[in-house]
Amino acid sequence: MYNISQKYISGLVFFTKILIISGAYFIISGRLLDQGGLHGFISDHTRTAFDPSDYAFIVLLLLFSLINWALEIQKWKTLASFVAPVSFVSAAKQSLASLTASLITPNRIGEYGAKVIYFPKKERSRILLLNFLGNMNQMGITLAFGLAGIAFLWQDLPVTSIETYSFAGIAVSLLLTGLLAYLFNNKWVPVFRKIKNQYLKIPALVHQKSLFYSFLRYLVFSHQFYLFLIFFGVDIDYSLAMPLIFSMYLISSVIPGFVAFDWIVKGYVAVSLFGFFGMNDVIVAAVTSLMWILNFALPSMIGTVFVLQFKGTALLPRKSEAL
Repeated sequence: MYNISQKYISGLVFFTKILIISGAYFIISGRLLDQGGLHGFISDHTRTAFDPSDYAFIVLLLLFSLINWALEIQKWKTLASFVAPVSFVSAAKQSLASLTASLITPNRIGEYGAKVIYFPKKERSRILLLNFLGNMNQMGITLAFGLAGIAFLWQDLPVTSIETYSFAGIAVSLLLTGLLAYLFNNKWVPVFRKIKNQYLKIPALVHQKSLFYSFLRYLVFSHQFYLFLIFFGVDIDYSLAMPLIFSMYLISSVIPGFVAFDWIVKGYVAVSLFGFFGMNDVIVAAVTSLMWILNFALPSMIGTVFVLQFKGTALLPRKSEAL
C-alpha cells in the first residue's frame, strides 16, 4: 500500500511540477514578450537619454531587487528556524520555489503549500502559521505606510477618487467582518484556540525580527519604485512621490487576485494615482512593469529550478510518523 501511495503521489507531484513551471514560464514569457508600449518606450528612452553614467543607476536598481529578496529570505529563515534550523541557502530555495508556485494561484495560496513540503508532516501546521505571520507583518507595514500616504494626499485627491477609495474600504471591511463572523462560530472555536496557542508559543524576538525585516523590505522596494521614476526623468518631489507610492501599495494590496497579474493591479492603481498629479501614464506603467519583472518574474524563473527538486515522498508520512 505504501509503494502504491508513493507511486501515485510521486506521479501527482511530477504533474504539479510541470503545471507550476509551465504556468510560470507562460505567464512570464507572455509578459516579457508582449510589452507593446513599454518596449517602445524603453527603446526610445535608450536612444535619446541613455548615457554611460546610467549604467551605475541600473546596477543600483538591480541591487535593490537583490536586497529586497535577501531580506525576504532572511525573514523566512528567522521564522522557519523556530521550527527547525534553516540555513540562508535553504531559506532561499524555499522562498523562491514558493514564489514560483504562487504565480498560478490566487492570493499566494501556492506559497503556503510549497513551503510546507520542505518540513516534516508534524511541523506543517506551524510552518503555515509562521508563513502567515510573515505575510501579515508585511501587510501591517504596508497598511501603516499606506494609511499615512493616503492621509497626506487626502486633500489633494479628487472627490470622486475619495468616494471610490472610501467605498472600497467599506466593502473590504464588511467582507472581513462577515468572514470573521462566519469563522468564529462554535465549530471553528477549537481551531482558532489551537492557532492562538501555537501563536503564543512563538518568541517575541521572532515577531520583532520578522516585523523589522518587513519594514526594511518595504523601504527598499518603495524607494526602488521612486528611483525608477527618477531614472525615467519624472520631475517629482520626494515628499509627493513617497505618499503616492505608499498609497498605491496599500490600495493594490487589498484587491484580491493572482500574483501573476499583480502588475496589472498595481499598474492601474499607480496610473490612476499618479495621473491625478499630471504624471505620464506610460512612464508609470513602465515602472510598474519593470518592478514586477525584477522583483517577481526573474526570481520566479530561478525558483523553477527548486520546484524541480520537490520530492514526491515529502508528501508521505515518514516511517516514524506512521507508527
